[in-house]
Amino acid sequence: MARQLNVAVLGATGAVGGEFLKLFESRAFPVGRLRLLASERSAGKRLMFRGEEVEVEAVRPESFEGIDVAFFSAGASRSREFAPHAVAAGATVVDNSSAFRMDPDVPLVVPEINFDAIPEGCRLIANPNCSAIILLMAVHPLTKLGRVERLIVSTYQSASGAGAAAMRELEEQTRDVLEGREPKPRVLPHVYAFNLF
Repeated sequence: MARQLNVAVLGATGAVGGEFLKLFESRAFPVGRLRLLASERSAGKRLMFRGEEVEVEAVRPESFEGIDVAFFSAGASRSREFAPHAVAAGATVVDNSSAFRMDPDVPLVVPEINFDAIPEGCRLIANPNCSAIILLMAVHPLTKLGRVERLIVSTYQSASGAGAAAMRELEEQTRDVLEGREPKPRVLPHVYAFNLF
């Protein structure tokens, strides 16, 4: 049996936080103790994990005491604020925000491609943007066949990248357009519905 890990999820009430919980369950991730962390506004909510309700706590610097692995997906400012506390407490942080992606001292890792880029004892790991990950998963095998000289890439960034509120807004905007109303952006910077070109 795999060693049980004490796990924290920062941004637990967001779209990605929810996906972390689903993945932990579906892949039988060896979670011992689970600490769900979010903003003060989300504290007290209860989320289901492995058939039990787990209460969401407001994140504080001391939230990471006793944590082995912390998954961060609460935005760059929260990552910059709390990753140092988590690392100091002995946790390994896997950060899903843009906070450390360009930091030369933080490995930028797609496990299927460059897991070995994580040095021994490393406590802070960043991952690329979701579009970059998908692109790299397709391109990496091609690099084994020969040198890739040049890539020209266009991406359409998803509303989900801006969180659950943005996804709800996209649904509302889509409904507005289909029902002949003028959509109004509140969360997103502009209208996303039917806005590809």
